Amino acid sequence: MFFVIAGLGNPGRAYRGNRHNAGFMVVDRLAQAASLSFSESPYSGWSAEGRLGGRRVLLLKPATYMNRSGDSVAAAMRYFRLEPEDLLVVHDDLDLELGRIQVRRGGGSGGHRGVQSIMDSLGGGMFFRLRLGVGRPPAEREAADWVLENFSPDEAASAQEMIERGAQAVETLLAEGLSAAMNRFNPWPVGSGRDPAAGKAGG
Repeated sequence: MFFVIAGLGNPGRAYRGNRHNAGFMVVDRLAQAASLSFSESPYSGWSAEGRLGGRRVLLLKPATYMNRSGDSVAAAMRYFRLEPEDLLVVHDDLDLELGRIQVRRGGGSGGHRGVQSIMDSLGGGMFFRLRLGVGRPPAEREAADWVLENFSPDEAASAQEMIERGAQAVETLLAEGLSAAMNRFNPWPVGSGRDPAAGKAGG
């Protein structure tokens, strides 16, 4: 049975490096690591099929723009007759500091329009999520503009490390389950100078 990994973002070259496209970046990294190639899919997006973490997976990048992500994800879920527990949504998150990631299952959308679209399309939110921290903008900046900008040169190294850790977290979730992924990746990495106790499972 397939497990769908949907990375969220906006299609098109102009959006490629945006903070809002961090979900696309992680799914691209997973495809690269597994030597998978994306092609246009019948699910209103681009997809690649293969194996990750010992499971058959469908990597999916919706081409519907962020606020209609649910159209694409729901189409794939219907086609494979899957349940919410067979879905992982990978998306940027303003409420996490740049570089921090969090694996979880369920919860609200946190104001993320792509996540809300998926919740609306599936009739609930009990799917897995991988939240990728992009941080809050300065007080004088609008969040909607902030997420549609590229990571700055000063942010590039932290963003790239986050994408790598995000891909590793996905593989851990598939191979070892939710608790293992949460305990290994939700805290800041050892040696990062951050609070090592933050974000443990159950927190």
